[in-house]
Amino acid sequence: MPPDAQEPEGFLPQGGNYQDLLSYRKSEIIYDFTFRFCERFLKKGDRTIDQMVQSARSGKQNIAEGCKASITSAEMELKLVNVARASLEELLLDYQDYLRVRDHALWVKNSKEALYVRKLGRTPNESYETYRPIMDTRPPEVLANIAICLIHQANYLLDQQRRQLEKDFVKKGGIREQMTRARLDYRKQQQSQPPKSPNQQRD
Repeated sequence: MPPDAQEPEGFLPQGGNYQDLLSYRKSEIIYDFTFRFCERFLKKGDRTIDQMVQSARSGKQNIAEGCKASITSAEMELKLVNVARASLEELLLDYQDYLRVRDHALWVKNSKEALYVRKLGRTPNESYETYRPIMDTRPPEVLANIAICLIHQANYLLDQQRRQLEKDFVKKGGIREQMTRARLDYRKQQQSQPPKSPNQQRD
């Protein structure tokens, strides 16, 4: 490359810091919450334990992997966000089943209990520690309802994230389109450079 030629601008998006994503932080709380819920309230050997913990883990891990994949593949990021959303939906059904088969009530969306959990969800620096005192003192039917509220919050965030990813993909394209655009822009830049004099070429 000639010494005075400019390097093409990078076309890879900045990304990969999944810990800044609200959806990831919420899903991490759900995983920690679910692990302890299953450990305390489900009998050892119950296959539901593995299913629920794995669903919670899959939600968290796929958000993180999707964020990392965003650096090189918008398609893969969108796919992994969808996997995370499906995993949390499966976990939601498990908690709802827990309540239903034991004849416990499911909180309605705008009940005072659900509104309280929603308020906790807006706590600055929310983490599992926000909910630890509740986990340590409340009965399982209350905790299952809290988990359901948390999953609804995470699913809402993932739906927002997915819609934004779809818009960005339509607007910017995937990595192939961005690579092609970067190559074409670089060629145009090279063609616009003024031709060198014979003295410059000898240098």
